[in-house]
Amino acid sequence: MSSLLIKNVVPVTGPAKGRLVNILVGPAGLVEETGPGIQTPEAATVRDAKGAFVSPGWLDLHTHIYYGATDISISPRRAGLPTGVTALVDAGSSGEANFLGFKEYIADRSPEDVFAFLNIGSIGLVACNRVSELTGIASVDVDRTIEVARAYPEIIKGIKVRASHVITGSWGITPLLLGKKVARILKLPLMVHIGEPPPLVEEVLEALDPGDIVTHCFNGKNGGNIIEEPKALESARRAYDRGVLFDVGHGAASFSFDIARKSLDLGLVPHIISTDLHGHDVDGPVWDLATTMSKLHSLGLGLRETVEATTARPAAAIGLGGYAEDWMRAGVRANFTIFEVVESAATVKDSMGRALEINKFFLPRFCVLGKVCADSRARTDDLLLS
Repeated sequence: MSSLLIKNVVPVTGPAKGRLVNILVGPAGLVEETGPGIQTPEAATVRDAKGAFVSPGWLDLHTHIYYGATDISISPRRAGLPTGVTALVDAGSSGEANFLGFKEYIADRSPEDVFAFLNIGSIGLVACNRVSELTGIASVDVDRTIEVARAYPEIIKGIKVRASHVITGSWGITPLLLGKKVARILKLPLMVHIGEPPPLVEEVLEALDPGDIVTHCFNGKNGGNIIEEPKALESARRAYDRGVLFDVGHGAASFSFDIARKSLDLGLVPHIISTDLHGHDVDGPVWDLATTMSKLHSLGLGLRETVEATTARPAAAIGLGGYAEDWMRAGVRANFTIFEVVESAATVKDSMGRALEINKFFLPRFCVLGKVCADSRARTDDLLLS
């Protein structure tokens, strides 16, 4: 790669927030200079962003990208750089028994930064919801899970448990408690999927520590959402106030406009916006991270809040220090998403099939990760053109 000069971008965060600047990335993929009057180096590639926004590279904390090894996973290419996302976190597709394949064939070969929450169930999501990863105590090997997580700390950033009866049957809260024990031993966060009870959503929330992540936080499932009755709401407030992180985790069946809107009105603003992208939702209703961001923005999150929920906050949740503070500083690896927020009416749907007409959309145009500069587009582009 030659030097890359990104012209006329407006940072959403940082010291230059709201000002038109240029960013020079050197041949090694490191930021060399940021400012309004950078001279174009000889033989540099120039990308004129024409006043588009720039932010730290978008990070999707909840995806399923163990392509070919589980029946729901998609290729990282469908969730990553071509959609403006520079970092992908797989949320439990692999367990200790098959993690090495995830590392070798997905994480090590993807141009994106790839991380993982290791499933507490040894087999992960090989045949998701058809062959449960948590049928009984034989499904969990605590010793091997700890061993694998300690062997690959550069990739494994937490433990994942799916705590709903379609996975655990009558096993109830026990898998969650096992996952929580392992996460504490490893000093890693636990990501827990909430859905159909048992266990009850308040049981799940009360078991979580500060820094743990409750994903599908705005699901609309009876008996599994956080605001449907006073006890659940009280538990949600306590968890939120003590530092449990609320993650959207949209998914095919886990996001309700109605629950999200009411939760926002109650002050339960999501810390993290993620997609839960997999083969059953990548062609709708989720599409991609940009479309999910657009939905939350339309429900009331501001521009900066929406961007922080897909950059600084998920990065901090998995221990990626400096992700938002240092992203434009000279000497750091380039990691940017350049995007527009365009005004154009289109209809999107939640996981319940309910429609919402929105008129502002996040549309990525290109992203930079080290030496790679990739053109990007949102699947929502197709909606806006239809």
